[in-house]
Amino acid sequence: MGARVAVAGASGYAGGELLRLLAGHPGFDLAVTTADNSAGMTIAQLHPHLAAMPSLAGRVLEQHRADALADCDLAFLALPAGQSAVVAAQIPGSVKIVDLGPDFRLSDDGAWARHYSGPHPGRWVTGIPEFPGARAQVRLASRVAAPGCYSTAAILALTPVVAAGLADPADVVVVAASGTSGAGRSPRPNLLASEVMGSVSAYAVAGAHRHTPEIEQALAEATRARPVRVSFTPLLAPMPRGILATCTLRLSTPQITTADLRDAIDAAYDGEPFVTLLPTGTWPVTASVTGSNAVHLQAAVDARAGRAVVVAAIDNLGKGAAGQAIQDANLMLDLPETAGLTAAGVAP
Repeated sequence: MGARVAVAGASGYAGGELLRLLAGHPGFDLAVTTADNSAGMTIAQLHPHLAAMPSLAGRVLEQHRADALADCDLAFLALPAGQSAVVAAQIPGSVKIVDLGPDFRLSDDGAWARHYSGPHPGRWVTGIPEFPGARAQVRLASRVAAPGCYSTAAILALTPVVAAGLADPADVVVVAASGTSGAGRSPRPNLLASEVMGSVSAYAVAGAHRHTPEIEQALAEATRARPVRVSFTPLLAPMPRGILATCTLRLSTPQITTADLRDAIDAAYDGEPFVTLLPTGTWPVTASVTGSNAVHLQAAVDARAGRAVVVAAIDNLGKGAAGQAIQDANLMLDLPETAGLTAAGVAP
C-alpha cells in the first residue's frame, strides 16, 4: 500500500494530468477524486485518454467535500482561484496539501489585491524544489503552493543569472507563449479552435498577468531584496500545451559573456534531474518537453544590446502544474523526488 492521495478538482486539465501521472506512480494510491459541476461523471467520460486505465476509467468523481479528504495522507488541490483557501481551511492538519492554484503563492497583500478578489489567504512554502533553499523547505512542509506555469519557467530561467550578479533584476523583460490548456477547460470564445488556429495573440499585458508578482517575489528573494522589476507579456499560441519563455535582462557589466551565463546556470542546476542546459547553439522547443517534468534552458549574451537572453521550455501541465506538484509531494512524503515522473518528452 502506498500513501493515500486525493485530487480535488480532477475534472480540469491539470487535474487530468495529475490523474495520468498518479496512475503510474509507485508510491501513491489514489483514494479520492472530486469535482464541482462534473461530479457524478466518470474519469473516462471527462478524460477519454485515461479510458484504458482500469484503476481510473470507471471511477466516479465525488462532489467537493473536505471531509472526504480527511483520511488521506496528502491532497492535491487543482481548484480555481479563491476555492483552495476555503477547502484547505477545512482539511485537518494531519493531511498534507499541495495547492496547484494561486491562493497561497504571494506574500504581499497589495500584490494579491491587484490580481485577485477577496481577502488574502497568506503564503505557503513555494514548491519549486530547484529554487535556492526550497527543497529543504518543501521536505519539511505540510502545506506547499506550487507556482504558476509561466512563473515556473521564468523563475528557473532567471534566478541563476540574477543570483550570480550577472544581470540587473530591475530591468527584466519576459515574453512567454503558452498552449491553450494553460487557460483552463472552461469554454470561452477566444479559446475556440477557429479563433486560435493560425494565430498568436497577446493578453494580460503591461503587468496585468497574475504571475508577474510571483516572478518578482522569487527574484527578490534570490537577490536578497535588490530592486526587482519584471515586464511580462504572455502570448496564447495555437498548441494545446507547452510554454516557451524568452527572458532578457540588462547585463551588470559589458564584460559578461555567454560562457558566464552558462556557467551560472550550469552551477545552479548541477545534478538536478529535471533541468537541462542544452548544448551551446541549441535552443529550447516546447515539443521536446511535452508530457514531461523537464525544463530545457539556453542562454546567450546580446552584446550589442547589452542584455542577457535566457530561454526556457516546459510543459505547462507538467513542470508547470501536475508534474511539479507530484515532485513536491514526493519530497513531502519522503519518497524519491523523481518517482512517477520523467524528464523525457514525447515525440514527434
